[in-house]
Amino acid sequence: MTATDTMRKEMNLMSERAISADVIVIGAGMAGASVAAGLARTMKVVLAEMEAQPGYHTTGRSAAVFAPSYGPDGVRALTRASRAFFDAVPEGFTDVPLLTPRQILMIAREDQLESLDALIDRMSGEARVARLGAAALKEHQPLLREGYAAAGMLDTGGQDIDVAALHQGFLRLLKARGGMLLTNAAVQELAREADGWQVQTQAGTLSAPLVVNAGGAWAGAIGRLAGAEEIGLVPKRRTAMMVAEPDGFTRRDAPITIDVQEEFYLKPDAGRLLISPADETPTDPCDAQPEEIDVAVCADRIMTAFDLDIRRIESKWAGLRSFVADKEPVIGFSRVVPGFFWMAGQGGYGIQSAPAAADLAAALVQGKPVPGHIADQGLDPARVAPDRMACAA
Repeated sequence: MTATDTMRKEMNLMSERAISADVIVIGAGMAGASVAAGLARTMKVVLAEMEAQPGYHTTGRSAAVFAPSYGPDGVRALTRASRAFFDAVPEGFTDVPLLTPRQILMIAREDQLESLDALIDRMSGEARVARLGAAALKEHQPLLREGYAAAGMLDTGGQDIDVAALHQGFLRLLKARGGMLLTNAAVQELAREADGWQVQTQAGTLSAPLVVNAGGAWAGAIGRLAGAEEIGLVPKRRTAMMVAEPDGFTRRDAPITIDVQEEFYLKPDAGRLLISPADETPTDPCDAQPEEIDVAVCADRIMTAFDLDIRRIESKWAGLRSFVADKEPVIGFSRVVPGFFWMAGQGGYGIQSAPAAADLAAALVQGKPVPGHIADQGLDPARVAPDRMACAA
């Protein structure tokens, strides 16, 4: 029997498989892996991933920073509530630190000072931030071009996140708790029956009373397959690339430096510079690839703000960040179809807020109160509930 014949036989066997569970989680990126691991503590969980490996799309392309000052109100509350997890992970979760210090520097040109001051006013009560003048900016970020930025905000509470270790830790925790991961299991049909959901995938038929939609950029399409409400989810392409450090640059601990209106960012990364135009181009769900115009815009913006001469792009990629209108995540049960739970719209905040977002979702799926460490941060679950989108419309 040839390798092709063996593969075809295995695929035929998988297509005939029928698996029952308490809950089916669709999508094994950071959102799906984290909530599946949380639910597996008390429930039989199947985690269905359409790709051959979990985290292939957005999770695997993230340059995540733990930034308590980043995002709308609900995101910041979930990020603050996640800090305890990052500081004390469950035994066996990972053998490397999930966080390493990385200050965050938001910079503003003269014409952006109003935006900077509004940001500082908003952040001063909940993060360790300070306003810096032009001279102090250069001390923290020596690559800044002279005369470009008039002022900035330094957030000393930022951290780099080891995204791969966090994601693999949740998958490891899921398996340790008896959960099942299915790859190459793209969802083809969802049908609501009297006793729950029948989910037809490329890996076989799954059945459970509950479905958690953690499909990332595909979450809107999965919602439509289920007959759920529209939440206005829009995938947006974000471009990133690596370039060489300039000769003599030694500040590997320099802050991630972000335009206050998010027109670009730059971060030292393993002897290179990670740069992005911070683009948010609406697109259909896909295997995102960088567009040459975005690469060119990025290089222009970075060379305008920093004393760099970018002559070669060492590597480039793109990922999809999915948002609803208010840029808060969507976490909660559908009001249209029973037993269908939304875990979507994490945008660019899904890594830093993953532990608490998963805790919130797991509690709501099981009909439990909002966990105390999340309630203590002032998060009202109505802020992230799916039906708020209908109210906004």
